[in-house]
Amino acid sequence: MSYFKHEKAIVHPEAEIGEGTRLWANTNIQQGATIGKDCNICDGSFVESGAIVGNHVTVKHHVSIFDGVTIEDDVFIGSNIAFINDRYPRSNNGGEWTLEKTTVKEGATLGSNVVILCGLSVGRYAVVGAGSVVTKDVDDYTIVGGNPARQMGYACVCGKKLDKELSCSCGKKYLLKDKALVMDDQK
Repeated sequence: MSYFKHEKAIVHPEAEIGEGTRLWANTNIQQGATIGKDCNICDGSFVESGAIVGNHVTVKHHVSIFDGVTIEDDVFIGSNIAFINDRYPRSNNGGEWTLEKTTVKEGATLGSNVVILCGLSVGRYAVVGAGSVVTKDVDDYTIVGGNPARQMGYACVCGKKLDKELSCSCGKKYLLKDKALVMDDQK
């Protein structure tokens, strides 16, 4: 075993777990779940069959990542986040339901207690503020917050908020091209 598994973690032998990943107490990783290398999956988290977690991902306490959810590399997921994979859930639907896939792209940060509705994408290096309810796609480098989540600014790859000139205190600069934020390569 090339990953750390706490003695109270439940990991199905057919789950794929990458080298250097740490699975803490009361985590439950189902058969068919995929978790990349060097991840940190904290206490009480659940990764369902069909869910994909990339490399270098931090999943804080009590997060459920369901089938149809893909977490790309270098994502931070705060405590108690809820991912939804069924827009019209019913207790007894006779097995008929529509799985809607959700993607959290590279480098994104999701604050604690966020709810992500299904069928959405959270963009690269986006930041979703704690307690937000995401009901539509979040663009790359965008900061959103509230219920429903709305744009509150732009974020740098380092995670800090950009100023009005789209510059960061770390020295990186950005431009708006076709209503999308891109890094300024002229720096």
